Amino acid sequence: MNLTEYFTHRTGTGILATSDAAGRPNAAVYSRPYIIDEHTVAFSMLERRSYANIRANPRAAYMFLTDGRANEGVRLYLEVAGEETDPDRIAAIKAQHTSTRTRSDAPRHLILFKVVETRPLIGDGPA
Repeated sequence: MNLTEYFTHRTGTGILATSDAAGRPNAAVYSRPYIIDEHTVAFSMLERRSYANIRANPRAAYMFLTDGRANEGVRLYLEVAGEETDPDRIAAIKAQHTSTRTRSDAPRHLILFKVVETRPLIGDGPA
């Protein structure tokens, strides 16, 4: 799957699922991922539950439901690959998205994830 092409040409709703060290799950609405390359995506996170969870358990899943198309979307299975701290690099990555949320003074973290597997929204085959 070409992640850049897929996420450039679709709008929809994304949900990031994480779990803590004990396996307690959390799901949170997230925007489209920032595409670093065809095997790496990133999400901007505040210091909330999702961030705490990936610090304790580096695996996550992201589900994207495409707007206006019943049962169309993709699931990405992810593993933390790093955290970007360079403000210039973060600004360049975040420039991928034209719309941004209200700015906050709260600390933000840009978490990079290796895409371990991609699957369609429904079914077991590859995306």
